[in-house]
Amino acid sequence: MNFFWFPIEHLPVIILIMLIAFSVHEFAHAWTAWKFGDDTAYREGRVTLNPIAHLDWIGMLFLVIAGFGWAKPVPVRRSRFKNPRLMNIIVTAAGPISNLLLAFILLFLFYLLRTLNVFDHASLDLMSNIMIFINYWISINLALFLFNLIPVPPLDGYRIVEEFLSVKTRILIQEKSQWITFAFLLIVFVPPLRDMTIGPLMRLRQPIIEGMVAILNVFF
Repeated sequence: MNFFWFPIEHLPVIILIMLIAFSVHEFAHAWTAWKFGDDTAYREGRVTLNPIAHLDWIGMLFLVIAGFGWAKPVPVRRSRFKNPRLMNIIVTAAGPISNLLLAFILLFLFYLLRTLNVFDHASLDLMSNIMIFINYWISINLALFLFNLIPVPPLDGYRIVEEFLSVKTRILIQEKSQWITFAFLLIVFVPPLRDMTIGPLMRLRQPIIEGMVAILNVFF
């Protein structure tokens, strides 16, 4: 029986990809907020791609074991923005979008290198390892992109939706946030509930990949 969510022989690659994906995601939040006038994350050393600055060890452990985890959230003070609603939406969306871009960039590089015949003399084992890395890279980054857009606190999706809610509704959700988070975690960690709710969302990765491939096929 495998104790981990992923095949144990793939764990080094998966952990490396997760560290990069989480770091870029949180860096995108911090850098965008800093450029919009909020230096809170900058002063806490979060405008960096160094994984140590963003890593939550418990969140990483859960991700490896249960397939669900988290990094340290970036502190944002929206009151420091010139246009708090618009800029906070952009800052929040920057994280998931960065993961979408990471997936596309690696796929682009693969197409480019293949066009340049870089892989012509590669062994079958090397190509197999390359494809494993690419598949995990795209899968994990698209999972982070889609998962973080779920409009449930404390995910990015809720922080975007929150900007369009009335004060009364925000207060009500804040009062019930502990129960909402508990129910959400229950859905995430109970396989039948997860398959019925988050499962269909994760299956959207395939049409996104097909869209990326269609775009790249135009140029390659």
